[in-house]
Amino acid sequence: MEMKTKEYSSALLREHYFEMRHPSGLPVYVFPKKLTTTYAILSTRYGAMDTSFRASDGNFITVPDGVAHFLEHKLFENPDGSDSFAKFSVWGADANAYTTANRTAYLFSCTEHFSEALEELLTFVTTPYFTPETVKKEQGIIAEEIRMYDDSPWDRCFQQLMEAMYAECGIRKNICGTERSIGEITDRLLYDCYRIFYQPCNMALVVCGDVTPEEVLAVCDRVLPQETIRLPIERAPFTEPDTVSRRRIEARMQVAKPLFTLGFKDPILPADPLARSRRYVAMNLLDEAIFSRAGALYSALFEEGLLTTSYSYSYSNTDRCAFHTVSGETDDPDAVEARIAAYLEQLVKTGIDADEIERARRVLYADELQSYDSTEEIANELLSYLFDGADLFGQPALIEDITADEVNALLPMLTRADLRCLSVIRPQEEPEKEEN
Repeated sequence: MEMKTKEYSSALLREHYFEMRHPSGLPVYVFPKKLTTTYAILSTRYGAMDTSFRASDGNFITVPDGVAHFLEHKLFENPDGSDSFAKFSVWGADANAYTTANRTAYLFSCTEHFSEALEELLTFVTTPYFTPETVKKEQGIIAEEIRMYDDSPWDRCFQQLMEAMYAECGIRKNICGTERSIGEITDRLLYDCYRIFYQPCNMALVVCGDVTPEEVLAVCDRVLPQETIRLPIERAPFTEPDTVSRRRIEARMQVAKPLFTLGFKDPILPADPLARSRRYVAMNLLDEAIFSRAGALYSALFEEGLLTTSYSYSYSNTDRCAFHTVSGETDDPDAVEARIAAYLEQLVKTGIDADEIERARRVLYADELQSYDSTEEIANELLSYLFDGADLFGQPALIEDITADEVNALLPMLTRADLRCLSVIRPQEEPEKEEN
């Protein structure tokens, strides 16, 4: 069967990439880039949030938390007892994998032996092998990983924020699961989830580097079937309240100074991918204008000793959830929250200074252009936009097109106390404050 190839290009960026669909149903994207390293990522639209879905018998089921991450670990083990990581090492390729709330990805980078490495990537991901014995062994390994993350103050601070912010959305679930939930995972359950979510038509392969579409498709033909089998994928619906579930959550750990993550829940989730992408860019302009280290808010809080250099901020949105976070170290998390809230209230009255929005625009534009210097960044960005139905090459135009009025119109949402949540990690010797 002859495959159709579609080319996307950007005159502004002077970049292009190709889209093809393999007979197996797998979408394949090749982004030619003459850099030293070639990077490939194979991903499925299946992550930690996907715990309730319609099974093959037609009924909705709920599986234990952590199955997507468990699958990520197990797929590297092959039926012959070999480990794919070892094979990648022979070719000098650096392989890895990760699980997020809404996807699981397997990847490698290399400077040579690209075809061999890609063939191994496609082979081990499409050849599941689970037994009761190997599952039990992995349960012990992942239990150790869970304990490691539980001992990480910043990870704990973010995770408990999600648990407090969301009542129903799967984003509140720990990606690794819990020691109890992974104890319920069986080899049969892994096969059932794999069969539904690891269909080639639910996945995508993105390759960026000094390669051609023909090279990539030749490897795909050696590994993948030449026919498409489609099973329906239907996630269980849920209703998430607009407001946060709890206004505050705290824990005590071994830290020298209290840590905090202040979250702002965004209840607006555009169904249209392009509208969602526009909101994402507008929110990032807002964040950069308000929370940047170069801005007045951070400077004032830092000079007063309320914040340290350990500080970050971000905005994230999908079709199922969206939120801002501001994180840092402080002796007084409540004072920081109060100051941020007051500052936002003032901005609603005055508007963000036009110069600040233009500065934010330049920062985002520069970051966007700089990302094209890395095959890893290109491939991961392209994958993200593909899975969200957005346009990778449309981002520079969006950054330029969004107006100051559009950014300022987003401000009132950040002033709503019922959309705001504070997560705090305090030193163990300090008393915990009551949660609301």
